[in-house]
Amino acid sequence: MKVIDLTHTIKTGMPVFPGTEPPKLDAASTFEKDGFRETLLTMYSHTGTHMDAPAHVREDGITLDKFGADKFVGKAIVVDCSDLSEGDTIDISYINKYKGVIEDAEFVLFKTGWNKYWDTEKYYGKFPVISEEVADYLISSNKKGIGLDVISIEDIESADLPMHHKVLKNNLVIIENLCNLDQIGSDLFTFCALPLKFINSDGASVRAIAILD
Repeated sequence: MKVIDLTHTIKTGMPVFPGTEPPKLDAASTFEKDGFRETLLTMYSHTGTHMDAPAHVREDGITLDKFGADKFVGKAIVVDCSDLSEGDTIDISYINKYKGVIEDAEFVLFKTGWNKYWDTEKYYGKFPVISEEVADYLISSNKKGIGLDVISIEDIESADLPMHHKVLKNNLVIIENLCNLDQIGSDLFTFCALPLKFINSDGASVRAIAILD
């Protein structure tokens, strides 16, 4: 068994969605003063590699703490769309390349290669986004969720977040800011993205991993 970490490390000064603040990690207790170490962590619920709940954009949406833990684990496939350029759209042709395998996946993860720009201004630029047809496929095939190695499933300048609404109203979850998808092949694998469990969570940071047989 091989385990691949798909998670960015939370730290001060890390990339965050424009308009939010980066996390703060302050020493609450120290070895010198208290004989042990404890950190006061202050951050937004959509920091780093994280999961969006339906409640992120919908007043009537379910929060992450209301899902059973099995919602966050399942068979997954990585769809390679790293040939796309800035501003391109991930269309249904990328899904069709994986016919015969993708049907058995509960999570579909899109490898755009954009995570190579992590910690640079370009990361917030015109990254590839999914098309409405791809969203329709994910919904109609009853997937548990969608993941990407970009900061959002739609253009960062989108004001009304139509793709978030479309996907989340159907109770899929969205995992954003994944990394290391290039270390996974084209076969099915076990994907785990367990969010921090806190009440009424509209989203939460996750430790996302791939387990290869």
